[in-house]
Amino acid sequence: MVNMAIFVSGGGTNCENIIKYFEGSEVARPVVVISNRAGVGAIAKAERLGVPTRVVPKSGLNNPEVILPLLREYSVDFIVLAGFLLVIPGFLIDEFDHRMINLHPALLPKYGGIGMYGHHVHEAVKAAGETETGMTVHWVTREVDGGAIIAQFKTPLDPADTPEDIAAKEHVLEMEHFPEVIENLLSV
Repeated sequence: MVNMAIFVSGGGTNCENIIKYFEGSEVARPVVVISNRAGVGAIAKAERLGVPTRVVPKSGLNNPEVILPLLREYSVDFIVLAGFLLVIPGFLIDEFDHRMINLHPALLPKYGGIGMYGHHVHEAVKAAGETETGMTVHWVTREVDGGAIIAQFKTPLDPADTPEDIAAKEHVLEMEHFPEVIENLLSV
């Protein structure tokens, strides 16, 4: 059984979806949800579903004496970044080498890197006139959004789609595929 931590910064729809997907799983279980911001929807959703939560601000995330003991406290084997907006420090990437994944709301390598998250990504996709978008699950490395791609899923775009439409279409892919990608990765 893999003990999974989910790192979040916002509303937590992916977090909630992952927790529900892994209820009763023999492969993995979410043991803690960690957010860099208090009062976000992800915290409330995780607590409602019975998963412990912790708030760790940026200073704590960047301090190995704060974050590493916390992860050990919950016997975390694997980290899932699900809408986590901070850059992961190198020591944590090294500690969880090939045991930390991220969900990116575009088809990497396009529209990745520092500052490319949420609406920024969807606005860039729209501005470029792309005919498709999608989601990418990738390994977390020291290069932001630069880790090897694990899985990608695409959806077509209409020229009339707004950035909000693009976001909605991409989010459908996240809800449908992200938990299954995690399960497949942890089942090997």
